[in-house]
Amino acid sequence: MYVVKTPWLLKQIYPQLTWNLNRNEPVIYLTFDDGPIPVVTPFVLKTLKQYHAQATFFCIGDNVEKHPDIFKYVQADGHAIGNHTFNHLRGWKTDDVIYRDNFLLADELLNTSLFRPPYGRIKRSQIKLLKAARPDLQIIMWDVLSGDFDMSLKPEECLKGVLKHTSNGAIVVFHDSLKAFNRLEYVLPKALEAWSKAGFRFEKLPA
Repeated sequence: MYVVKTPWLLKQIYPQLTWNLNRNEPVIYLTFDDGPIPVVTPFVLKTLKQYHAQATFFCIGDNVEKHPDIFKYVQADGHAIGNHTFNHLRGWKTDDVIYRDNFLLADELLNTSLFRPPYGRIKRSQIKLLKAARPDLQIIMWDVLSGDFDMSLKPEECLKGVLKHTSNGAIVVFHDSLKAFNRLEYVLPKALEAWSKAGFRFEKLPA
């Protein structure tokens, strides 16, 4: 179960996490989780470049080690980098110390103050441990969840949901993963075109 638009109440329960940025200007913060990987990440980079769009990539440390050349392309294009743990750990089912150490292992490669917990699952005790280990840490959640990971979701419905719920200052989640590629390949260029025509800019998250 997931919702495209993050409920207001959830944002109030976890105010220490960043869900969206308050902007009166037409700015969207595109984020991509789970890369870098062949085929998908290069497609994302190429598509973003066509629309002069900057974004934030929440990278899995293990994928960075496996595909350092693709990671360098992400950096070379000027996008922001975020930590997504080394092994895509599910916080609710992981011991706190193991979770922190896995985060730190990825941090050795990524060295970033931006972090997104895989699956959006993190315990308050883990938040405390991570911020103790890295005091400048910003834990980034989202305002709009594209659902591109949902293999039962038709690409057209994925696009419809994203366009309907995205507004000024929204943090939008996509995935540069093979699981998401069928929907991402359809949705990303069409969404960027629609948003561009509506006057939106695309910025990376401030670190």
